Amino acid sequence: MSKVQSLPGVFPLHEDKDFLAESEWVIFKLLCRPVSSFADSDAAELSANTGNQVSPERCDELIRIVRIHQLEGLGSWIARILAQAGLSERDMLELPADAITERVNNRLGYRLCNDATSRAIATLQLQWQEARTVQQP
Repeated sequence: MSKVQSLPGVFPLHEDKDFLAESEWVIFKLLCRPVSSFADSDAAELSANTGNQVSPERCDELIRIVRIHQLEGLGSWIARILAQAGLSERDMLELPADAITERVNNRLGYRLCNDATSRAIATLQLQWQEARTVQQP
């Protein structure tokens, strides 16, 4: 369980919000594709499965949202914002927290992520690194 929840001045990193458009939800529901299954998908294949009703670019974004959301302590709300800024789960593990928040802010055109959010992401990165170290033999 993540040690970072809602600290004063920090974007609520753990909160979940819907990120599928209603039309997308219907398409994937009809395909019997739970959102969690997107993590193991290929964007072009996922798009083809929808009859190209959802573009490969959007499928790529959805896949990145789901993969980022799988990182402990990150909810779907921030995962969507991070993916829209072009970030991946690997970026979340490897880039400095300040670079991550700068990319989000630049993409949005305003300062959504402040210094406190950068520090919270850095703390999460340390937790992810510790968890990966424990999992490795």
